[in-house]
Amino acid sequence: MPHEDWIEHRRAGDRERLGWIRPDGDHFVALDALGREVTGAVDWLDAEESLDARGLHWLADLWQLDLGDGTRARVRIVEVTPERVVVKVDDFGTVDAVTRSYVLPFPAPDVLRPFEGDTSTLDHGLRDG
Repeated sequence: MPHEDWIEHRRAGDRERLGWIRPDGDHFVALDALGREVTGAVDWLDAEESLDARGLHWLADLWQLDLGDGTRARVRIVEVTPERVVVKVDDFGTVDAVTRSYVLPFPAPDVLRPFEGDTSTLDHGLRDG
């Protein structure tokens, strides 16, 4: 859940939440939709501009989730709220595929990262080493 001092930032026009802006002394830090820092300490306008430029399209990218057994799963983000982040194992666009989902806390933990593997592979899980 966002901290009480986080200020919601919404996109002009459709009012979609792009993230938050957190006070940091006399400056501000932009936080994306996952609750992660996008900028260091900057002025208010720079924080807003960085969130506007980032948008939300990056949420549709492939992600990887480090699992407790030492493996990684190739995942897609399916829900982001101020309470939780839900990802599911990538189904490669198959309409009838049933894949596992994982519910993560908000802000998203570091075990969820942009996908580092070969996006053309059909391997759902990645292994270190």
